[in-house]
Amino acid sequence: MTLTASRPLSRAAGTVRAGRPPARWPLVALLGVLSVLTVSPFVAMVVVALSPAGRPTVPGRWPESLTLDNLTRVLSSSGFVSWTVNSLVYSVVSVVVILLTASMAGYAFAKKRFPGRDAMFWTFLATMMVPFQATLIPTFVLVNELGGVDTFWGLIVPTLANTQAVFLMRQFILGLPDELFDAAKVDGASELRVYWTIVVPLTRPILATLGVFVFLWHWNDFLWPLIVGQSDTTRTLTVGLTTLRTEEMQLSVLMASATISVVPCLVVFFLLQRYLVNSIAMTGLK
Repeated sequence: MTLTASRPLSRAAGTVRAGRPPARWPLVALLGVLSVLTVSPFVAMVVVALSPAGRPTVPGRWPESLTLDNLTRVLSSSGFVSWTVNSLVYSVVSVVVILLTASMAGYAFAKKRFPGRDAMFWTFLATMMVPFQATLIPTFVLVNELGGVDTFWGLIVPTLANTQAVFLMRQFILGLPDELFDAAKVDGASELRVYWTIVVPLTRPILATLGVFVFLWHWNDFLWPLIVGQSDTTRTLTVGLTTLRTEEMQLSVLMASATISVVPCLVVFFLLQRYLVNSIAMTGLK
């Protein structure tokens, strides 16, 4: 009787398993098409950057020969190197400070009890509804009065209050068990030790994710660096490339500049890709 009952079940299971692969093909095909559409502009940019002198058109036929002259010309220009260094300083310093302050604020909002905590958090969160363009002029006037125009601190400090980072850190730390913090307090650990030995190690996935996002936000930032950075000493790469477009420069050289500017973003992503995957996996487990 047992064997008879198991046969229909095995046939049904085999039918379900046999029917699964065809059901996934439409999704795989759709993702493949979207991937090609996403990568195509980047491939076209690289092809134009490696094309010989002239004005190549996209779309068009594949160039007969490829050259590194455009990349060499961009790297040999003093302005490009200084703009790249300024962008790295702007992005890296912002990442470090934002991750430090956002993790501390997220820990306080998630695990500490103090009067007005929820009202303060929701008021802070409400600032996300205010567009940056609405506060751009008052912020610039304040920075100008303090003498921060065309300085690195005037470029970096106004962008450090990142509401999204605090919100994401708070939501992630809420999922950590309270028993860990209670045990640390029983052992006599200070708040700084609790933060450094419990909060920081357990939030590495979300810190890596935020680090990638914040780096990309600041690396690709254009409006605020355009207003504050008024000379090559503080001008970032995005603003510098825009000034090149106003001059008589070939399209292949501009594409070479854009190609080089993408390299740091790809490096940061591949270095922190493992933490990004872990962050998504831990979110699914929660």
